[in-house]
Amino acid sequence: MRIDKYLKVSRIIKRRTVASEACQAGRVAVNDKKVKASYDVKVGDVIEIAFGQRTVKVEVLSTKEVVKKDEAAEMYKDLTE
Repeated sequence: MRIDKYLKVSRIIKRRTVASEACQAGRVAVNDKKVKASYDVKVGDVIEIAFGQRTVKVEVLSTKEVVKKDEAAEMYKDLTE
């Protein structure tokens, strides 16, 4: 699954276009490497996203195509300190 779609489906970022723009701006890193929106997310990847002054760090637990709103948080584990 592409990282821009993963961020939208897991509801870490609300819209896919915003997720894609964040990747283009270099604010998204997977396993400490900056990635493009087309990066293929795998279970076990650690995603780091810079939101202004705040940084969010999550570990991918699953990559389902369709998820209900209540189950979206189960797709990742929050590693933010």
